[in-house]
Amino acid sequence: MVHALPTTGSPTHTHCPYCALQCAMSVTPSPGDGPATITPEQFPTNRGGLCRKGWTSAVLLDHPDRITTPLIRVDGHLQPTDWDTALTRVTDGILRAQASGGPDAVAVFGGGGLTNEKAYTLGKFTRLALGSRLVDYNGRWCMSSAAAGANRSFGLDRGMPFPVTDLDDARAVLLIGANPADTMPPFVQHLDTAAAAGGMVVADPRLSATAHRAVDGGGIHLRLRPGTDSALALGLLHVAVVGGHLDTEYVSTRTSGFDDAWAIAADWMPDRTERVTGVSADQLERTVELLSSSRDAGSGAYILTARGAEQHSRGTDTVGAVIALALALGLPGRPGTGYGTLTGQGNGQGGREHGQKADQLPGYRMITDPAARAHVASVWGVEPEEIPGPGLSAFELLDALGEPGGPTAMLIHASNPVVSAPDADRITARLRSLDTLVVADFVLSETAELADVVLPVPQWAEEEGTLTNLEGRVLRRRRSVTPPDGARDELWIWNELARRLGRGPERFPTDPRVVFDELARASAGGKADYSAMDWDRLDAGEALFWPCGADSPAGTPRMFLDSFATGDGRARFAVAAVDPPAEDTCPDYPLLGTTGRVLAHYQSGAQTRRVPELASAEPEMWVQVHPVVARAVGLDDGGRARVVSRRGAVEALVRCDEDMRTDTLFLPFHFAGAARANLVTLPELDPYSRMPQFKACAVRLEAA
Repeated sequence: MVHALPTTGSPTHTHCPYCALQCAMSVTPSPGDGPATITPEQFPTNRGGLCRKGWTSAVLLDHPDRITTPLIRVDGHLQPTDWDTALTRVTDGILRAQASGGPDAVAVFGGGGLTNEKAYTLGKFTRLALGSRLVDYNGRWCMSSAAAGANRSFGLDRGMPFPVTDLDDARAVLLIGANPADTMPPFVQHLDTAAAAGGMVVADPRLSATAHRAVDGGGIHLRLRPGTDSALALGLLHVAVVGGHLDTEYVSTRTSGFDDAWAIAADWMPDRTERVTGVSADQLERTVELLSSSRDAGSGAYILTARGAEQHSRGTDTVGAVIALALALGLPGRPGTGYGTLTGQGNGQGGREHGQKADQLPGYRMITDPAARAHVASVWGVEPEEIPGPGLSAFELLDALGEPGGPTAMLIHASNPVVSAPDADRITARLRSLDTLVVADFVLSETAELADVVLPVPQWAEEEGTLTNLEGRVLRRRRSVTPPDGARDELWIWNELARRLGRGPERFPTDPRVVFDELARASAGGKADYSAMDWDRLDAGEALFWPCGADSPAGTPRMFLDSFATGDGRARFAVAAVDPPAEDTCPDYPLLGTTGRVLAHYQSGAQTRRVPELASAEPEMWVQVHPVVARAVGLDDGGRARVVSRRGAVEALVRCDEDMRTDTLFLPFHFAGAARANLVTLPELDPYSRMPQFKACAVRLEAA
């Protein structure tokens, strides 16, 4: 099917290409050669607002760095070529790798920015056309600990199991490791009531923009030591129980495992929690009192987590401890209260539901479940044994590249691991070692610069599809401008590669509407059930939240109101003892380095660093430290520094901030080359989610 484009100058209703808030906007093509125009639209998540990234999102559509023809490496340099030559080289690389190493000699790495249709097809293509089990994606580094924790406690993972607008009337909100004022600014308006009531509490090692907002409204900033989020949650749980704030009826009727959880939390008395985290006993008690009193008054109480709490080698346990606090207070599964997590990437929710994750099949089914395999195989028209088993998690997959017995070819879509992977130099070396590296992108990212073949693909405003936002709401992405002549859609690329490989191109439709219909059938009966959704309902503007299947055809905006998705319908307290840090400070590395995002940039920065307005706002790498820490090594504000860990060193400008902890420094992770924050981060992996330890590593600061 060919999707007609709007008449020149007429707006197309769609959503922002960046974060999972998925703000609504319209895109109006220019009647001449100028850029398209972005106009914000009223929508529950953004209510007519956009951040500066959304406002400038059209700049990349006709950017001079846009790749408009395939590139192949010749004599060490990337050279333009035609599609037939490029795909012949890709096909030859796949066949060469598999001839010597079998199906798993080819690996695939996806991204949380792919549409649902592309995430679904990428997993299917890897498993059927390549016959490989080795597929994972960058969302492993975003949502995996939150997902693992929610699955353990609730039996199901949907980032926010209630609409964002439910937060509007809440007078108490605790955010742990979340900085939405920088990462998704329009979201912050949903916290206005809590902020005005002095009920906004932010747990963050630094005084972020969100923490500033809390303090300015009379709320609380819990300035914890990096990596102590689990201890903080257990300390808050201790205060909730000892202080008489436990919702005993809720705990007895809707949960299980409290006694085991309390056996651990009982040891986290306020004075011990203060010694470990740096958060005072008074702040612990005030935080619990705010949540409890707001709950009791019926005025709304919520707990939200994000990457600051989750991107650790025990991030799943941290999520479990925070959920335990929420359960003790009786918040999840009740109108006006709740627990949720702020999904990061634009399709971070949908991207992990439909099969590009190493251990999952469409509908959020586990690939090791025989019934799940049988259902998906029936939709795909194959025998269950033709679907490979689970593969390797994102970092483990990248770290296996080029190693003995490891993959010798890789296809990368919608990801830039040269910048985004932990221990980035190590992963860059692995990518360089490959016989064939294929990268599909629309700009020459740092990863694409290493490729043997670069395939130009459409951008957000040039494609049709669906995405699932942080609430579990499925949205339509509509094509509003024409892609460059040389770009080809990923669905077409996978179909063409399957044809060239002789592996059933008919299994890989190129029409996203057809793919969505198949995805819906494949998801039927799964945790993330889309089977009652269809393109026409989404185009008509229905607010469809999954699960939306035979038992819930109208969708499910609010989950767990009657029961949780566990075998007995009860939520589970899943609390573990606090482990020692994966890497602690020492005389050679006396500081803790932590990473995060800034307002002007997004993810690896491959897009936003090319937007002049955003690049001028944050043109180069910096490190935020307390002035005392800077002066101790002969540095002042604006000086050039190196941040050194056991893995590498980052070059950065010094930004002194008296609100910083004196044992901590902060690095934004959006910059490239010698300014990559992930040159120093630690690849220690969570045993459940396989999330790396991005948020705490031992470092030292020195003058450059």
